[in-house]
Amino acid sequence: MHRFILPVLLLAACTPPTPAPPPDTDLPLVRSYRAEGDQCMLVGENGYTNQFLDHTSDLVACPTDYEGLGVFVTETGAVQVDTYQGWTLFTVARA
Repeated sequence: MHRFILPVLLLAACTPPTPAPPPDTDLPLVRSYRAEGDQCMLVGENGYTNQFLDHTSDLVACPTDYEGLGVFVTETGAVQVDTYQGWTLFTVARA
């Protein structure tokens, strides 16, 4: 029985940490922006977000405490436009 404990402990140590759940919001979050599971989300239109939407860019929300914000901005050329309910809102130009 003892020989099974070490492999289980090793597997547990290799499991990546679970990301924190996104903040509760009334933003119309559509889907992960860059890839499945991305913490940054494409935002749809409502009475609040329509001031940031146009046909040349996407509106994207990332949790304000997201550690990857700098990488997100660098990779996408995102421009911060506001913060709202624990989310940082960016416009990202469409290619």
